[in-house]
Amino acid sequence: MASLAGMLKAKGYAITGSDKNIYPPMSDLLHSLEIPIFEGYLPDHLHPAPDLVIVGNVVPRENPEALELGRLQLPYLSFPQAIGHFALKGKQSIVVSGTHGKTTTSSMAAWALETAGMDPGFMIGGIPLNFKKNFKSGTGRHFVIEGDEYDTAFFDKGPKFLHYAPWATILTSIEFDHADIYRDLDHVAQSFRKLIGIIPPDGILIANGDDKTILSEIEMAGCRVETYGFSDKNRWRPADIMVDERATRVTIMKDGKRYLTLVTPVYGQHNISNLLSTIVLGHRLGISPELLVKSAKTFRGVKRRQEIVGEKNGILILDDFAHHPTAVRETIGAVREKYRDRRIMAIFEPRSNSSRRNIFQDTYAQSFDMAHVVMIPEPSLMEKIDEAERFSSRKLVSDLQKRSLSAFYFETTDNLLDAIATTAKRGDVLLIMSNGGFDNIHQRLMKIL
Repeated sequence: MASLAGMLKAKGYAITGSDKNIYPPMSDLLHSLEIPIFEGYLPDHLHPAPDLVIVGNVVPRENPEALELGRLQLPYLSFPQAIGHFALKGKQSIVVSGTHGKTTTSSMAAWALETAGMDPGFMIGGIPLNFKKNFKSGTGRHFVIEGDEYDTAFFDKGPKFLHYAPWATILTSIEFDHADIYRDLDHVAQSFRKLIGIIPPDGILIANGDDKTILSEIEMAGCRVETYGFSDKNRWRPADIMVDERATRVTIMKDGKRYLTLVTPVYGQHNISNLLSTIVLGHRLGISPELLVKSAKTFRGVKRRQEIVGEKNGILILDDFAHHPTAVRETIGAVREKYRDRRIMAIFEPRSNSSRRNIFQDTYAQSFDMAHVVMIPEPSLMEKIDEAERFSSRKLVSDLQKRSLSAFYFETTDNLLDAIATTAKRGDVLLIMSNGGFDNIHQRLMKIL
């Protein structure tokens, strides 16, 4: 929603917005764009009446502004409808989808096209550091958009990405997530099946061939399919990977033969996989290997994706958006590999709709093995979850301790900060994982240290 607001402001529209909680990096972006934000939801925010209201999917039917919208009978669109109308008309849409890796992969794809001089448009859920904003109209033919499987709006329960008319689709993974709207893995897969079904015959599906669910779904694709991944069965795969604190070096193989060798600041198996998918896209778009190597080398990452917040007294603070058990496991593993001589302290806030439910309670116990120390606070907003469905931080910590991990539970963020301040030492890496503001823990830690 912040990126759409920015794009509409750039097109000359007067924009305001409402949100319950506003925090960086999007609050900083909106402030820099001089877009006024109302904190909280009130009917008065729709007076004087705007020409159009765009409704985000976090807004329920009983929201005070949604009710006022209906009473005033104002024109309205969902976020994906607005994207289709204001951003995608006349463009070739490149939709990056999957349970994990969408934001990083979208950012890599947009930067590859930008490096090649193709001036792409894009709209991304995070802020790519190369662009310092997460939207751009672009004068080029292509538009890169992060395709979310979450529902569209309270008046449209279908997934967002079905509104994006994909010409090319990158599909990174299909796992069970969003337990508040999906019943099980097959229910999730049904949405991706629909996405695959709307790719035109002259389009392309770039699919992670290491994902068994994806492999079963792409059999019905009516377009060209290119598979990528670490398995030898994939047409595109990485080889000869070398990682240190400075960079990652990797050779990309196509049909068993060397296609290119690149050096990049990104690290971790999941990010190498994400980068590989954008190499396949670049090849399809006719971008030269030399320019693809250049884009990989100069890619600076994304805010809140293994982002270095700062280093104080030899203690490094990283910020990451990881919240699904797989993302938590892969992120910790990547950080452990890169900073192999340092102690990794994993600090995890269960905050997403799924992570605050017990659907992943046992799975999380397998996600922290690569951390030296694990710290988990009590989740917030638990009153919104049915008591029988609630996740337990206490139980997770107990389960981790039973597996001989050094794990600790904290009732509040303040308690957690006190513990970090007394136990962190020079050389440690503090990996903070949350898909929310986490009580501004990052900057508070920098101040404490």
